[in-house]
Amino acid sequence: MYKNGEGKKTVFKILVVEDDAALNRSVCTFLCNSGYEAIGCLDAEAAFDAMYENVFDLIISDIMMPRIDGFEFARNVRAINESIPILFMTAKDDIASKQRGFRIGVDDYMVKPIDFDELFLRIGALLRRAKIASSRQLSAGKFTMDADEYTAYLDGEEVSLTKREFNILYKLLSYPKKTFTRSQLMDEFWDVDTETTPRAVDVYMTKLRSKLAQCDDFEIVTVHGLGYKAVIK
Repeated sequence: MYKNGEGKKTVFKILVVEDDAALNRSVCTFLCNSGYEAIGCLDAEAAFDAMYENVFDLIISDIMMPRIDGFEFARNVRAINESIPILFMTAKDDIASKQRGFRIGVDDYMVKPIDFDELFLRIGALLRRAKIASSRQLSAGKFTMDADEYTAYLDGEEVSLTKREFNILYKLLSYPKKTFTRSQLMDEFWDVDTETTPRAVDVYMTKLRSKLAQCDDFEIVTVHGLGYKAVIK
């Protein structure tokens, strides 16, 4: 929840699209008990009806659903709303499905069975990220990034980054303290048919650290055995 200019609390509204009625009910109950307002729909058609009647702050969607699957649903949502966070909650754990989802515009991906504590953390990160996305700019002390211009500046001086370097760093800084595995970063920023190994991510982190050696406002931290995270100082 957050407070508006008049000091009143505004509750974030979340749409849950899941054809397993028991899981749908469990997720909605958990979200409502966690301070959100959740509305559950058992298929994409009902979800579209709900979207006409409500303004949602975030969407959680299954992939394997009758008639309209999660990919088509997300694609249609993105056609009318480019900024609302979408989190896939699915049993499909293959790289091709993840890659397809990210290319459509899905923001995050959780594999069933769902850990509700992790779901709560991811929702909070996505809602914070949505506020950042509205301006398409990030800042950490004297370091700034503009996603529309693909530019980065440190204390007023431009830092030269390739598009992939920019995207990786923007992702890390969008979710400070959240650890991303090498595989997660590969899924999102490399082609699905690439022959590059996840260790290629290490190369990019080394380049980023070198280019940002003079930056004292945040640090790219290696989480041994997992991956990387950005820690703002």
